[in-house]
Amino acid sequence: MSQDLKRRLKSRHLSMIALGGSLGTGIFITSGSALYMAGAGGALIAYLIMGLLVYILMNSLGEMAAFNPVSGSFIQYASDYVSEPFGFTMGYNYWFNWAITVAAELVAAMLIMNFWFPHTNPLIWCALFFGCIITLNLLSVENYGEAEYWLSFFKVLTILIFIVVGIFVILHDLHRSDSAITNWQSSDAIFHGGLTTLFEVFLLSGFAFQGSELVGIAAGEAENPQSSIPRAIKQVFWRILLFYVLTMFVISCVIPYTDTRLLNSGNTVSLSPFTLLFAHIGLSHAASLMNGVILVAVLSACNADLYSATRILWHMSKEGNAPKVFRRTNRFGVPTTALAATAVFGLLGFLCNYLGSGRLFLWLVNVSSLAGFIAWTGIAVSHYQFRKHYLKQGFALKDLPYQAKGYPLAPLFALSLSLIIMIGQAFVLLLEGHFSLTDLAATYIGVPILALIWIGKSISHRRRLNR
Repeated sequence: MSQDLKRRLKSRHLSMIALGGSLGTGIFITSGSALYMAGAGGALIAYLIMGLLVYILMNSLGEMAAFNPVSGSFIQYASDYVSEPFGFTMGYNYWFNWAITVAAELVAAMLIMNFWFPHTNPLIWCALFFGCIITLNLLSVENYGEAEYWLSFFKVLTILIFIVVGIFVILHDLHRSDSAITNWQSSDAIFHGGLTTLFEVFLLSGFAFQGSELVGIAAGEAENPQSSIPRAIKQVFWRILLFYVLTMFVISCVIPYTDTRLLNSGNTVSLSPFTLLFAHIGLSHAASLMNGVILVAVLSACNADLYSATRILWHMSKEGNAPKVFRRTNRFGVPTTALAATAVFGLLGFLCNYLGSGRLFLWLVNVSSLAGFIAWTGIAVSHYQFRKHYLKQGFALKDLPYQAKGYPLAPLFALSLSLIIMIGQAFVLLLEGHFSLTDLAATYIGVPILALIWIGKSISHRRRLNR
């Protein structure tokens, strides 16, 4: 069997892979919770700040990926420019990040199907969707890229329609006293919940933006990466900023933050802000229509998640950081053994009958979010070190295929903000008076494991150097 990937992804595929990985559960389902928790202003500020963070990180990743396009992306850069143990740890963290997100998306899909079939065993939907996602990932990378392109295009079109309809609703409701625009006319409504709640919403918005960096993972299979990666980086940021920030603004203007149906927006589609908008204007069957749209969005994101995690494990194996068996690819260039190992995490979705779908979903989102922020710190540190190594070797900045803006302050800011958000989650639990070991473990469960991985790899690395 072959051990190489194929460079068959075009620039449009790269852009949509990054978009497909990030436009999913975060924007369609959990955005309503952000509005309810933090109010109109708090939710919008959280998404704006997260958009700035993603912009910085995408620039950092773009500079490294255009100069050295490998399928391992910032994991390889972490090993090359920081240290081998650091890259080793980042690799397992990022693989875990997306593998666990596959399970979260599957649970979200089950919750969505419950809207139509409340009495059907959710395990049926889990098995059906899980099988479809694995089948898509077994196709050649070109077919995968084409499938993800059209799935993401469908989501983009839906969000654009939502924004246009939302703007018309805002203009129509301007003079109504019961308009949701009152979200912006009350100080409590604007920043409901205060600073501690804002930190909680950072975790939600971070989960929503995760996946923007998938374009770096796909770099190893890109045609003409020196030109296509910078183009994809520039396009994806503006698209994501438009879809997330403008969408959140529309939601905050047309849906009251006090609407209790937003409380459990992660549980059923009837509580999605997208559904509430169309119900507000009286479109028949709006809930079912948006249910279908959200289902496609979640499955598309799940598809991109499994793709990313599989390539990460394949790259780690190729670099000697994972068992050799994961290097194998089929005749289409798909790393099948890595795909099988990653898909095992999707089986966590079958625990819904024992833990409850809502509880399981929230736990998976918390774990995934923190792992995502850890990965983002890895990008920031790697870029900071990359530029230093690049200049030390006597290269000129003008020779870089893509040059990130704001160095060194930009990556240092991204690193600091990510650390503050991660550490801040523990303080939120303390300040709000409902601290529990269960909540703490749900959020930070991966941290001690990663610490042990880093320590173990550092010891073995030092011993190897001393031989």
